[in-house]
Amino acid sequence: MLKKAWLCGLLLVGVAAAAALRAQDLPAPKEFYFDEDRATTRAVVAVNAQGDVLVDRLAAIVQRNPQASDARAQLAHVAFAGDRRELGEQLYQAALGNLTGNSPLRRAVAWNYGWDLYRAGDADAALAQWAQLLDGRPAAPQWLPPTLALALWSAGRKPEAVVWYAAAVRTWPDRWGDAGNLPRLLPDWSDAERATLAEVLAAYAADPPAWP
Repeated sequence: MLKKAWLCGLLLVGVAAAAALRAQDLPAPKEFYFDEDRATTRAVVAVNAQGDVLVDRLAAIVQRNPQASDARAQLAHVAFAGDRRELGEQLYQAALGNLTGNSPLRRAVAWNYGWDLYRAGDADAALAQWAQLLDGRPAAPQWLPPTLALALWSAGRKPEAVVWYAAAVRTWPDRWGDAGNLPRLLPDWSDAERATLAEVLAAYAADPPAWP
């Protein structure tokens, strides 16, 4: 929980607040998504602690080192968890601004930023973050089709959600073709998130899109 008002001043002068993110246009999915991408789909952890101790240590790192993107990203996640979205966005944007190219840390920060935005109720903004990871390496990560399907469905873009979910089923039909597998496949998702994806699966099963 971010209780200390001085945290709002952590960012360096000249770092702007994140701009409002619009609905993201996405390319058509690839046929298959076999690539593991564990370097992306992980929590960004600079400090192992909890509560005020965690916040104090992260804040100290950020103040000492403007390039400490991992600490900024972890503090951003704490801010979102404490219903401080504006501060969280500032910290995430600063973390991403320090990272270039397709580095594993940049991908992990964008992935986490997307989830925090989604869980704050902003599926469109989450899509904008995840879309940044479409053209990097690995080129066809396994997490991408179900995650984009979830966000697209939540954003009201249901036909696109079904098309993306179809890519997951093409890749692993024995896994993604049965809603009973979702708790095992997506243990870190909430029950509500898995239930939403089950709706996408039901829509897919009712009218599977053709490929290509």
